[in-house]
Amino acid sequence: MTGSSTATGPAISLRKIEETAPALVGHYRSASVSLTKNGMSGVRAAVYLVLDYSGSMREYYRDGSVQALADRVLGLSAHLDDDGRVPVVVFSTDIDAVTDIALDNHRGRVDEIVAGLGHMGRTSYHLAMDAVIDHYLDSGSTAPALVVFQTDGGPISKHAAERHLCKAAKLPLFWQFIGFGDRRSTQFDFLRKLDDLPVPAKRPVDNAGFFHAGSDPSRVPDAELYDRLVGEFPQWLAAARAAGIVVG
Repeated sequence: MTGSSTATGPAISLRKIEETAPALVGHYRSASVSLTKNGMSGVRAAVYLVLDYSGSMREYYRDGSVQALADRVLGLSAHLDDDGRVPVVVFSTDIDAVTDIALDNHRGRVDEIVAGLGHMGRTSYHLAMDAVIDHYLDSGSTAPALVVFQTDGGPISKHAAERHLCKAAKLPLFWQFIGFGDRRSTQFDFLRKLDDLPVPAKRPVDNAGFFHAGSDPSRVPDAELYDRLVGEFPQWLAAARAAGIVVG
């Protein structure tokens, strides 16, 4: 998408959702409530979804947790972006897929994407971040972007992940990390560190957030999930505008 980051009303109407993706109507309505509560009614932004395809993610694909997240992100995106699709980056040791999920083909789409993939590898955050940055720059968009980055563990290279996040802070991208897995695990200590990297010593604006969805992420209510997905975005957007990173 291109153009202004503010408008009036949702990017895609409820009627269009009812016609093209009726199973997402509940998510769409819940997202509307959270966006209004967080002062984001009428905000326009591209939405990306990054999915961890490392070996430890196998059960989350098998039990539908990843598809459920994709559906909910698509329901959110319909308010923010008018093209009816979310670019998707699937990663493990390398980039496994760069594709999308659309309103009119969301059912079973995650299974369809991963069916053609090979070995579930390790966790290279920085390569996934590179893929998102490349896609955004290639799109020619000037709008802000919300990147929902799902993972169930820490990265292979913490140094590379931190460096990429700090480098990306100069772009109109906000990275909302979401953790799947045991809340007591130390696997997410690094993401908590990323969330708290100092400004301006390390990066010009705070361009990342993190929340933990637990071991059964599909059970997180829509209201809570959407509040956490968009809760830090308005503060980032204001700071990014003030710094000239987002224009308009």
